[in-house]
Amino acid sequence: MAEFRWLWFAQLGSVVGDQLARVALAVLVYDRTGSAGLSAVTYALTFLPDIAGGPLLSGLADRFPRRRLMIGCDVARAVLVAAMAIPGASLWVLCVLLVAVQLLASPFQSARAALLPSILTGDKFVLASSVSNITGQAAQLAGFVTGGTLVAAFGAGNALLADAATFGLSGLLLWFGVRERALPETTEESKGWWASLSAGALLVWSDRQLRYLVALACVAGFYVSIEGLAAPYAASVGGGPAAVGILLAANPAGQMIGMLLLTRVAPERRLTLMGPLSIGSCAPLIGCVAEPGLWVTVALWMLSGLCASYQLAASAAFVMNVPDAQRGQAFGLARTALIVSQGIGVLAAGALADRWAPASVVAAAGILGVLVAAGAAYGYAGATRRLA
Repeated sequence: MAEFRWLWFAQLGSVVGDQLARVALAVLVYDRTGSAGLSAVTYALTFLPDIAGGPLLSGLADRFPRRRLMIGCDVARAVLVAAMAIPGASLWVLCVLLVAVQLLASPFQSARAALLPSILTGDKFVLASSVSNITGQAAQLAGFVTGGTLVAAFGAGNALLADAATFGLSGLLLWFGVRERALPETTEESKGWWASLSAGALLVWSDRQLRYLVALACVAGFYVSIEGLAAPYAASVGGGPAAVGILLAANPAGQMIGMLLLTRVAPERRLTLMGPLSIGSCAPLIGCVAEPGLWVTVALWMLSGLCASYQLAASAAFVMNVPDAQRGQAFGLARTALIVSQGIGVLAAGALADRWAPASVVAAAGILGVLVAAGAAYGYAGATRRLA
């Protein structure tokens, strides 16, 4: 458990650093240009690298020692973010540096996901995954709050330097607290970049359990779509900015509570609950068709988040069912599918809300999500029975 504590602290520093970079650079661009559009585009750039980095760079976690790769990513990000703080750097240089920083998040996260089962096994791994997921969400919130506070108090340049320090601290924690482990044996054919990517994609697609676990994860695209509708939904029920914040917090708060409760359930029971919970993550959203008031909606969205805790069991099952030699690449592909599904869900919901009432769009997302979740759950149960 001692190694996990060091790994946990390193994760905390890394995630906070990611959020600090997003906030500080968005503010820096706005201060220089006075353009809200350019500031928003800069912020959006921080999410695009995850889509490319997942399939293209996550395989590095299967070809290089994972602890060493994580440290290398942290050191590189510290240097890049520090370079962003240089006064007078042109905006296009800042954007290139930001994309590079975010690209390095993919191999870091894949290496961490592949390394964790080597540190903790069995149910301890599931508990550690729960702690990590909760930490990730809390650290994102802390990074946003801290980023805004640092920028307001010390300026965007100094905030970026503080951001660079968080990555440096993460690297030091990994260096001193986590021991190096040899990589599992791989075949010569799987050591190349394209070979690793192809083998990972073939593994996930050809294995029915893995395929349906990814499908279960992508159900998030339906219940996360509500985040893109928080502002118009709040306006439709007569709420202001405070109501937007409350709606946005409802689902993540429910997820954190759900994960804590799920860790108290027996391991075998968690797997059987994945299907019903995945359906439950979308079913409460259907209630929004009645256009309830703010607090009923908050309760429905929190219930959705509570059930969305099934993602903990799905993620742990996915990692444990992938051979150690391919965990980095397979995890990166699954993470990319999750991010893409969430992005499509938010964009689609936003586009539909221009034509229909936000409450109707949320309810429609709930109905479609229930259908997809039911199909994925049925497929996973069938695949599990075949292997029994």
